[in-house]
Amino acid sequence: MYANVRDDLQKTLDEIKDAGLFKPERVISTPQSASVSVPSGDVLNFCANNYLGLADHPEVVAAAKDALDRWGYGMASVRFICGTQDVHKELEARLSAFLGQEDTILYSSCFDANGGVFETLLDAEDAVISDALNHASIIDGIRLSKAARFRYANRDMADLEAKLKEASGARRRLIVTDGVFSMDGYIAPLQEICDLADRYDAMVMVDDSHAVGFTGPGGAGTPALHGVSDRVDIITGTLGKALGGASGGYVAARAEIVALLRQRSRPYLFSNSLAPVIAAASLKVLDLLESAGDLREKLAANTALFRTKMTEAGFEILPGEHPIAPVMIGDAAEAGRMAELLLERGVYVIGFSYPVVPMGAARIRVQLSAAHSTGDIEKTVAAFVDARAVMKG
Repeated sequence: MYANVRDDLQKTLDEIKDAGLFKPERVISTPQSASVSVPSGDVLNFCANNYLGLADHPEVVAAAKDALDRWGYGMASVRFICGTQDVHKELEARLSAFLGQEDTILYSSCFDANGGVFETLLDAEDAVISDALNHASIIDGIRLSKAARFRYANRDMADLEAKLKEASGARRRLIVTDGVFSMDGYIAPLQEICDLADRYDAMVMVDDSHAVGFTGPGGAGTPALHGVSDRVDIITGTLGKALGGASGGYVAARAEIVALLRQRSRPYLFSNSLAPVIAAASLKVLDLLESAGDLREKLAANTALFRTKMTEAGFEILPGEHPIAPVMIGDAAEAGRMAELLLERGVYVIGFSYPVVPMGAARIRVQLSAAHSTGDIEKTVAAFVDARAVMKG
């Protein structure tokens, strides 16, 4: 049987390659940092979500080493059996205070967090209204629920209102949006979303994975940026980006929501506990964030410098101030080719194409970090200019 299946699978793989959509994986032989080693040599890393440069921070690494001695390697259990340690409860309490929410529940990833919310809170009598560009984990999580599904155009408040009117007969209505849209760097208009939620008696959920740590007052994310932390009912996020870059996710929300997730959320109930070493290191990250104003300022300065230099050089970058800076290419094969040329010039970036972004909207998503120097950015801009010249022949 598998011989026939293998041929079909290989045909699909060949089609992906022929369309320029194949996604190779490059092996890094050093810790995650502004500069990393790959088989071709040392390169500047402009594609990691290491926003504050904490992935290899000495204090975070030291906290992880200490945690191994104190807490061990792993829990070998789910939370409700024998998988809860003091360090898990402490991290949940710290995240709640940091994000201005009543309680927090930890997951093995934000993908799991988003996968566990909708089917727990919503049933066939309910409705979820989702931004069209929300992360794949939100889309998959919604599919697991029996709720009626409505989708509004990206950040289009008139369309959101229209969908809320369509969902007026539902028992519960939940608006869900990314705080920052990961392929574009656009920030959701949470003030307007919360205003519509109040008008149409809806709850609000925000996936803030690409904001927490460096956006808003103290790095508390997009709800804090817009002054609506007390009006957002559910915040999901990751420990795997600005908050140390390892893994793990969370839901910070109203107390009753978190309590029900502990009883009914399948990814929480049936997945091993977050490794204690990650929980302990994440607590150290939260300590560092209390005095990380200089890192946030450096990140903002690096972002502004790169966006300005690239625009002056004639590249199209989607507008904004977020450290996600998408350099628009259009054609998938050309985006992949440019990424290869940049790697040859010592800059590690990735071309993003369908199905990660819409067909015909391929891009190189540059990720700025506080760990980058001015020289790193200038070298990268020069590499883009040189790569473009080569492609034009």
